[in-house]
Amino acid sequence: MIGRILLGILPARSAIRIDPTVTLDEIIGRRPNIRKTFPLRIDKSRGTLVVDHLGRNLSRSDDLIAGTLDLLILRVIALQPMHGWAIAQRIQQVSKEILQVRQGSLYPALHRLEIQGWISAEWGDSENNRRAKFYSLTRAGRKKLERDEAQWDRLSSAVSVVLREA
Repeated sequence: MIGRILLGILPARSAIRIDPTVTLDEIIGRRPNIRKTFPLRIDKSRGTLVVDHLGRNLSRSDDLIAGTLDLLILRVIALQPMHGWAIAQRIQQVSKEILQVRQGSLYPALHRLEIQGWISAEWGDSENNRRAKFYSLTRAGRKKLERDEAQWDRLSSAVSVVLREA
């Protein structure tokens, strides 16, 4: 599928994620100031494609599987409400420093999860007495977490079998 959109005025290393299930008309409808200008190739097998302002693919080989960050966030806040920095630190700590969530990925994911109704946010004071937004799981978020954990278990088991037996 090839579409054309204008990202507007962006720095050279800026990137966007495009959901391949969304049509170009829907994208333009959400952002009426967008104009069609460069080719955008969407690889449906990946689910999303990251491109820069010139349409170059910026996907990295160490990217997590699509949706994994959402799953990790939901899992971390399932036990207690946490602010964004604490969520990133907890993921890094539990993964023994292997997973490091950048703010540029974390906060858009938190915003997306909040819009989808899977988490809620309230302002409060952090452990160092600074104002911070604390995120907690909603009832719908708890159900999504259960579904996503089951799906992850199936996927990771299948990958493990292939790696051991292929």
